[in-house]
Amino acid sequence: MFDKKYPRLIFLLLIILLLVIGYRYWQGHNQPDNENTPSQTEKSITVIDNLGRKVQVPAHVDRVACLYAFSGHVTAMLGEGDKIVAIPDGLKRDVLLNEMYPEIGNALVPVLEGSINIEELLKADPDVAFVKNSVALNPAEVEKLDKFNIPYLAVDYNSIEEQQHAIMAIAQALGVPEKGQAYNDYYQASIERVEKVVATIPENERVRVYHAVNEATRTDTPDSLAGDWTKAAGIINVSVDQPLRQLEGKNYASLEQILLWDADVILANEPGVVNYIMTNSQWSPLKAVKAKKVYQMPIGMSRWGHPGGLETPLAIMWTAKQLYPEQFKDLDIREETRSFYQTFFDYQVSDKMLANILNGEGMRGHKNPRQ
Repeated sequence: MFDKKYPRLIFLLLIILLLVIGYRYWQGHNQPDNENTPSQTEKSITVIDNLGRKVQVPAHVDRVACLYAFSGHVTAMLGEGDKIVAIPDGLKRDVLLNEMYPEIGNALVPVLEGSINIEELLKADPDVAFVKNSVALNPAEVEKLDKFNIPYLAVDYNSIEEQQHAIMAIAQALGVPEKGQAYNDYYQASIERVEKVVATIPENERVRVYHAVNEATRTDTPDSLAGDWTKAAGIINVSVDQPLRQLEGKNYASLEQILLWDADVILANEPGVVNYIMTNSQWSPLKAVKAKKVYQMPIGMSRWGHPGGLETPLAIMWTAKQLYPEQFKDLDIREETRSFYQTFFDYQVSDKMLANILNGEGMRGHKNPRQ
């Protein structure tokens, strides 16, 4: 007689078979939809850099030459800082980076003033190099890299959009595109958060700002990252759309121009510049100096708002909060800063470190005299 247990057994086997098929189908349709996500068998992936070059880089990168300081900060943000083997000397001055990754102090320095020391770089034996656009466009520098088959990505930028593209290019090269996308999502959300509020401020009530970049008279052009982020912060940047003197790729205003613009507020992102402006008699006629509205911008992993700075979304929020406190009562920049470093660097900021970051004090080591 037919055993009644058999139909149950067959039914259970069918259920198990359907579950296995369903699981495999789910696996095949829920992988990241990204051609740059390497499989275990791939030897290389294609990454498009900020010059539009399609670059073949190893699918699994273990050693990184961050020859542009910004790329070192991004690599650390992506959780890959322990792979950095070569850097510009300036990264050794970044207090927060060196606290997170002490081994940075031992990294080789094969680049100085845009020129690569190829012998030193070969000692580092990088799988990929991140460079400024100017290096990638310099035939002499390119020849050095090509001769020894070192893949390189140009990750320089002049706008928010280009900076976000650079972050994604680095993330793809390091095999962590999802982390790069998470950062850019936060970046964009921060912009929208601020723009939504400043859109309600009439043009004639917006704060006129002079932004000093590194040096007191170096400033911003419209086709620059700072031209973008200051606009997003809802301020009037007095130097954009003005004739500036260009020297070695940097833009300078004359003191006469600065006195003529007579901005309501002056922002500086290099330690020492605020003191220089406040104590130099040539700057004393300015209303910002008289009102003591000359502010040091924060410094964390990098100098906030700096052309090579990573913390652009924080720079936008800090500036909006600093200059429009009534409109941004609900923005707690202290908590925003803590959350930022915890989320993107897995780093818990102490009260002392937070104060140093927001005051821009003690976060950059002394400059090497040879720089």
